[in-house]
Amino acid sequence: MLNFILRALISAAGLWIATKVVPGVEDHSIKSLLAAAVLLGLANAIVRPILVVLTLPITIITLGLFILVINGLMVLLVAQFLHGFHVHGLISAILCSIVVGITGWVGSMVLKEG
Repeated sequence: MLNFILRALISAAGLWIATKVVPGVEDHSIKSLLAAAVLLGLANAIVRPILVVLTLPITIITLGLFILVINGLMVLLVAQFLHGFHVHGLISAILCSIVVGITGWVGSMVLKEG
């Protein structure tokens, strides 16, 4: 449970950074960022594996780049469910997912050292 909370906080930090650097990504409060991080974790755990399996041929043809689109779709899905977190377009969602992914990677590296 503690691991999930830490990862949600890291994702929330990534979403906050994305709202600052990615045009088209907006939030209205810290609560919405935390809720978006938790929903993104759930979407990545439940919906994303199904989409990855269903789109495996496209992912192979694009040499894995279609995974970026799937990650962006997960961000758009979260934005559809929350009123305080808005993403305008697939490109913004893909860029947001890249920022969240990099933040998560750095956060994982810091947690492993600590």
